[in-house]
Amino acid sequence: MRVTTKGQVTIPADLREQFGFLPDAEVEFIVVDGAVHLRLAERPTQRRGERVTARLRGRADRTMTTDEILALTRKP
Repeated sequence: MRVTTKGQVTIPADLREQFGFLPDAEVEFIVVDGAVHLRLAERPTQRRGERVTARLRGRADRTMTTDEILALTRKP
């Protein structure tokens, strides 16, 4: 496995699945006896959905009413 110029490595898919390294997962590196260990960070206080919602909050364009938005989503 090679480290890129940006300091990135690819974690093989089978290891990502086995250890739960999902997209946007927070990880931490720990040095133990000269070896570097990678593990999932302690669970944040917010769940992923809450973090996404917080990031998007306030970004919507408010020029349309709720009825107008619903009409767009219900067009055949």
